[in-house]
Amino acid sequence: MDKVFIKDLLVRGVIGIRDWEREVEQDILINVTVYTDTVRAAETDNIADCVDYSALAKKVRAHAETVKRLTVEALANDLAKICLETPLVRKAVVRVEKPGAVRFAKSVGVEVERKRDE
Repeated sequence: MDKVFIKDLLVRGVIGIRDWEREVEQDILINVTVYTDTVRAAETDNIADCVDYSALAKKVRAHAETVKRLTVEALANDLAKICLETPLVRKAVVRVEKPGAVRFAKSVGVEVERKRDE
């Protein structure tokens, strides 16, 4: 199966369980890999036969910036569902990170993998 990816999409949103985290926007780093079959897209060279990564990135960004989740697990699951609602996507791997959230660590986060049939 082929992959389409969105790498290091940096958004700002409310995420976290502490009181101060509920009041300020923080950086959220998102990586998405969706699995699809690109054979038809390669043959036709037509965007209608492709996963439109620009449109997908806009949906992911809009959700992450507005949803105000408590946990990165919940946000990652939300974003995986959005990916699987996209035509032609069979599987999604979504990584959500909070850069600088833990002292001495560049980033912390979670990665989820979901299939269309789950």
